[in-house]
Amino acid sequence: MREKIVTLRLHGIIGRSDDAAYAGRLHHVEHHGGIELLFVPPSDVGRKRFRLTTDRGTDCAVSLDRDEDLVDGALLFLAHDRAIIARFGEQECWRLKPVDQAAALKLGWNAGNLHWRVRFEDNVLVVLLDGPLDTYRARIKPLLEAGEVVESDAV
Repeated sequence: MREKIVTLRLHGIIGRSDDAAYAGRLHHVEHHGGIELLFVPPSDVGRKRFRLTTDRGTDCAVSLDRDEDLVDGALLFLAHDRAIIARFGEQECWRLKPVDQAAALKLGWNAGNLHWRVRFEDNVLVVLLDGPLDTYRARIKPLLEAGEVVESDAV
């Protein structure tokens, strides 16, 4: 039996994620882990219709009116517990490998406490970056300096 994929149809741009009018609602959604990012590659930026998947796995069919232009930070969907924001380019990731189980626990605790969006690839914690890499590094500087966590790469 095949699993049916549900596509979220998004028509038009609601606003910009940095608009003061949406700040309170977006803060609430972010606090509850409901922000999804739709990374739009350069080849799709000028298109009026495209289909992409968010960083959380939501299949989205986006359509824009002729007079609308997609911008980085465009708010495409907003509900009480969920928002979808367009981001230009590819998702930047930071790969971290703990040297042992104790370091893995420390790294996991930090990532959870800091509300980092992560995924796992074998023994590597992949952090999905929403800001400058140096900001993330600063938050776990003691683990990095002690050699408990090693950076695999920063893509």
